[in-house]
Amino acid sequence: MTTEDNDQAAQFRQEGHVAFVVGYTGATGKELVKALSTTSLFKRVVLLGRRKTNVTEKLGNEFEEIIVDFEHLENHEDVFTGCDVGFNCLGTTRSKGGKEGFLRVDHDYVIKTAEFAKAKGCKRFLHVSSQGSDKDSWFLYTKTKGLVEEELQNLQFEHLAIFRPGFLLCEREETRIGEKIAACCFSPCICCCLKYSAMPTETLGLAMVRRACRPNGTVEIIDNPTIHYIAT
Repeated sequence: MTTEDNDQAAQFRQEGHVAFVVGYTGATGKELVKALSTTSLFKRVVLLGRRKTNVTEKLGNEFEEIIVDFEHLENHEDVFTGCDVGFNCLGTTRSKGGKEGFLRVDHDYVIKTAEFAKAKGCKRFLHVSSQGSDKDSWFLYTKTKGLVEEELQNLQFEHLAIFRPGFLLCEREETRIGEKIAACCFSPCICCCLKYSAMPTETLGLAMVRRACRPNGTVEIIDNPTIHYIAT
């Protein structure tokens, strides 16, 4: 980080911002939480999830875990009170939850979270989308990602950062056969063109934290090379 970046981070830290994170148990979410912990930029970080974990035992006192029911988020809207920054890492796969399960998590839960957060005063929202997202796509995954991006923009946050990483490189607790096959087939390309084709989840998490304290415009669409640049 440059001296200017350090000064910006120090000023942000002094302002006493409060953040919430959804999707913190996933591969990207875990790295985001690590980055939030090591940078200590927020006065308070609220982790919103569907089940209790032991994640806060290894984190600072500024972290709090709250269990919510995303199917009935209206019953938990007060958890967003005081949070001026939101991080969304929610996501699943069609193979895991079927078409309905995928749409429920990747669309419904995301939009509900954003709507309630905005209503409670959230000003900055940082969202993990995907490379190739397109609301007019024939493919369910990229079409859903594109539709969510459009709906988030319609909410008119003071700052909306949409991250479009390429192939995510990480260690998963669950085995995804498709990803393993893709990794084997494209590993030479990934090694040679990491900046353009792939993204370590650690890099993505750090870039999200850095962009939270230094937004660039009202709406940002941040592609794979730019994510790498922000994190370096």
